Amino acid sequence: MSMLKTKLAEKIAEFRPRTTALTKEHGKVVIDHVTIDQCIGGARDVRCLVTDISYLDPQEGIRFRGKTIPETFEALPKAPGSTYPTVESFWWFLLTGDVPSQAEVDEVLAEWKVRQAVPEYVWKAIRALPADTHPMVMLSVGMLALEKDSKFKGYYNSGKFNKNAAWEYVYEDAYDLVARIPIIAAFIYNLKYRGDKQGAIDPTADAGANYARMIGQSKEYEDVARMYFILHSDHESGNVSAHTTHLVHSALSDPYYAYSAGLNGLAGPLHGLANQEVLSWIMDFEKKLNGAEPTKENVTKALWDTLNAGQVVPGYGHAVLRKTDPRYAAQREFCLATPGLKDDPLFKLVSMIYEVAPGVLTEHGKTKNPWPNVDAQSGVIQWYYGVKEWDFYTVLFGVGRALGCMANITWDRGLGYALERPKSVTTAMLEKWAAAGGRE
Repeated sequence: MSMLKTKLAEKIAEFRPRTTALTKEHGKVVIDHVTIDQCIGGARDVRCLVTDISYLDPQEGIRFRGKTIPETFEALPKAPGSTYPTVESFWWFLLTGDVPSQAEVDEVLAEWKVRQAVPEYVWKAIRALPADTHPMVMLSVGMLALEKDSKFKGYYNSGKFNKNAAWEYVYEDAYDLVARIPIIAAFIYNLKYRGDKQGAIDPTADAGANYARMIGQSKEYEDVARMYFILHSDHESGNVSAHTTHLVHSALSDPYYAYSAGLNGLAGPLHGLANQEVLSWIMDFEKKLNGAEPTKENVTKALWDTLNAGQVVPGYGHAVLRKTDPRYAAQREFCLATPGLKDDPLFKLVSMIYEVAPGVLTEHGKTKNPWPNVDAQSGVIQWYYGVKEWDFYTVLFGVGRALGCMANITWDRGLGYALERPKSVTTAMLEKWAAAGGRE
């Protein structure tokens, strides 16, 4: 058994008595209440999901296994010649909560290489789609094509299914999936945008570097890939892609079914597709300046014109956060530290919007959170490095999000979480309780 799987088995064994005791001894302790607006409004802020992978604090932002983004980047072993950690070291960290040693990272790197080989039938399934198919559909189909050889499905169908051992087979599928999804993403990009000029897997490179090389990118882009995949990996379990993956897997659907469903949620414009829309809006915003250098005055005017026309400022606001998204800040720091990028006209415009927009949105008064989210910055970086195909950006998001979703469902099975089945009410019930001032 690998060091990672051994460590994870130890962690799960430690956690099982905790969750069992909470259910048996304290299961009726009330930790929240539900209001009518939460019931109608998408269960916003209802505390009814459990994950130890990450936590999103409204004021502080995301913590991966208790560490902020800067703390995470600082703590994890770095890729050779880079200031950023490898995706593989982050995978160990998400699964176990421990910062891996270099020996542990090396083992994951070696195992990742074995697992990342994609069966030929996956390429055939993707190629069978119409050429103008959205790349997110291609990625979702790729996940479903991999399902044929699911180890978890095979174990369930073996007649020897044991819920305490089930996590080991989810782990195997999850590990295969996170190793293969960057390869599939690179294939889709090359198929759609590079005339099907496919790059070979580099057997010496970590996941971020290998992805960059497969799509013919520069050496500098290797850090972009590492940063992007880590930043987009997890955002606790209530967002659409993470929750959908958890929900589908709670039915004991295997990880490929579950993550294909999660990707379909990620493709929505209120979730992952937003990064595509933000860049489109920024390009249009740039045109409104008619070639003028962005200043506080002309950007303020353009923002007010946008709001007065009944439109929103995409990339600003968040369902939970009430401050600048630390993922935005991390990308901004990357831009400022990169010669050429910090002087890029689009980045200058984004920076000026960042300086002006919070004040305009606060004065406007209709935005709960006037600060930028992760999508406000990410597309500009991709554009600078020549990845200018907007409809592909959500695929990159999906590659990163796989890390968090797969870590979460591995733990779901490790702790034996139940089939998710909330109870519904009728509108008439809500009206009755509203008139009575509450449910009796």
